[in-house]
Amino acid sequence: MRMKRVPLSSRIGAGPASTGHTLGSHLSADITPILNEWPYEPGKINVRLIEGDDGESRIQLRLDLGVLQMRASGRPDSQRPQGFESLLEYHESRLDDHAAEKGSASGFTLSEEDCRELREEAVQYYHRYVCMMVLEDYDAVVRDTTRNLRLLDFCSRHAENEGDRHILEQFRAYITMMRARALASQALADNEPKAAIHAIDEGLSALKQHFEESEENDTFEQTAEVQILKGMREALTPKLPISQQSELRQRLESALRTENYELAAILRDEIDSIKD
Repeated sequence: MRMKRVPLSSRIGAGPASTGHTLGSHLSADITPILNEWPYEPGKINVRLIEGDDGESRIQLRLDLGVLQMRASGRPDSQRPQGFESLLEYHESRLDDHAAEKGSASGFTLSEEDCRELREEAVQYYHRYVCMMVLEDYDAVVRDTTRNLRLLDFCSRHAENEGDRHILEQFRAYITMMRARALASQALADNEPKAAIHAIDEGLSALKQHFEESEENDTFEQTAEVQILKGMREALTPKLPISQQSELRQRLESALRTENYELAAILRDEIDSIKD
């Protein structure tokens, strides 16, 4: 469901107070009127897209004790660390400079403080892509999940501390699943069910590789992320055009000719699922 834009100035009427400062007598820091106007609904993600006083879009997430507000693009909190769009891009620039000077990335590291700040930044993007999924802005979900996966890879390769190299890996499966869902949802919005299934299959392949590398392959089928994508795929299969069956049969024949029996088994299952 797409959300209606609500002008920020029509509800707030004043900018926020800075930490540690008192607003003038003609301004109020009390956000009670905003909270009363937008009640919190337990059990759902309460999100809306509003227009700020500067004319730019803002995303608001209603929490039980308040409202979280983010920019729709760029770093969610509007900050530009060291003049870059995000801390990740700043450190990537540092790596480029290091590689240009030393001839390779060898010797480049992220300190514990660097990694902590990058994790905190990743949380901001997490809040935004969850909200964007609710708002059905799938391109934005793909943008932010792709960015956070890049951050996971960056920390995994360059963190100085071993704990910092692995602490974010627990979130890789979820981010991968959300990215695949967004890609598939956008394909469906474009009336491309075949592309949607392809996006889901790529997501499942990435998840399988992740669990194999983390030596948790025995739990692959039971994970919530895999079940979500497989459920989405099963719901989409009947929407495939009849021509898809012909294409799958051709691929099956080719797999059998090249004795790729594992692929052949997968293709047979796909053909059977379309028949059913």
